[in-house]
Amino acid sequence: YPAAALDRSHAAYPASRPPVWAEDSLVFNAEDRGAVKLFRVPADASSEPEVVVDGAERSVAGFDHAAGVVAFTCTTSDRLAEVHVLGADGGERRLTTLTDAFHRRRPAHPTERFTVASPSGGDLDAWLVTPADLDRSKSHPLLLSIHGGPFTQYGERWFDEFQLWASAGYCVLFTNPHGSSGREEAFGRAIRSPRSAVEPGSGWGGQDADDVVAVLDHALATRTFLDGDRVGVLGGSYGGYLTSWLVGHTDRFAAACSERAVNNLLSCEYASDAAGLFRWQLGLSHLDDPEEYLRMSPITYVRDITTPLLILHSEDDLRCPVEQADQLWVALHMLGRDVEYHRFPGESHELSRSGSPKHRVQRAEIILDFFGRHI
Repeated sequence: YPAAALDRSHAAYPASRPPVWAEDSLVFNAEDRGAVKLFRVPADASSEPEVVVDGAERSVAGFDHAAGVVAFTCTTSDRLAEVHVLGADGGERRLTTLTDAFHRRRPAHPTERFTVASPSGGDLDAWLVTPADLDRSKSHPLLLSIHGGPFTQYGERWFDEFQLWASAGYCVLFTNPHGSSGREEAFGRAIRSPRSAVEPGSGWGGQDADDVVAVLDHALATRTFLDGDRVGVLGGSYGGYLTSWLVGHTDRFAAACSERAVNNLLSCEYASDAAGLFRWQLGLSHLDDPEEYLRMSPITYVRDITTPLLILHSEDDLRCPVEQADQLWVALHMLGRDVEYHRFPGESHELSRSGSPKHRVQRAEIILDFFGRHI
């Protein structure tokens, strides 16, 4: 297994697959700082893994190997996935043009990649999507998007939501804070609870929150066309968690959208279809230390939330049951805060990645309408 020689996550999300045999070697994909690459390693571990399909600015999803040829799909920030082949001679070519017509009708908005120093040391990968017709002499609203997981990554792939928001006139900022995949194992484990007996970290809402804010500060300081008074923050699942956490610890955002979020780690650990998972992620059990779960829960800081907040949740969400949204909505409503809440019947945790077309369109319109009224 190549993990010792290649300290990266080998279960790329989404669309990961098991390694495949290529003569006396295994071919596998691995996340690497926002990209997903293909590697080959001898089955007898006689040498280090080597790159088969490189590219720091693309993500390989599906792949296979036969007769010395590697077939794979890959996507970039400006193009949906297409099928490519890599011949035995090392020559690569694209086989399909399935998305060309779409891209002619809807050219991608440009994406800029950069790095930012993390407050806890090292650097962070970050990206900024800007509208294609951006006038840099004027100021523009910014949406800060936080990915789910937390052990997954944003990066080098075409993402419909970022393109949609850019088409609506927003610049879109995103990053991979500590706790994300695509980096060293220690980077991913850095947000375990500080009370964990094994490899303690900062806990959720620690280094991860500091990293996201550091990337935002850097973007605002170095790009004068971004309006610091018109910044929104949003995310789903863990991204919803960190959104709820941030607005409970700062009032710097003009508006926020917390979607399918974990707002109470303690109750979610009892009720989720993945119940029991947090004890492995955080390094301690809710049965042994319920107070630590509550310390890391956004609902604990609900009285400090003054940012206008949009809550979105699906009624059939088993991963983060709908009571997670109900708790936040009820508390904020009782406190008289500016909060809006939309529940989607018949949908699961996968909305917006899947779901009925009607609800997917409604959700997209609700988000754009909310931020349009607030920033």
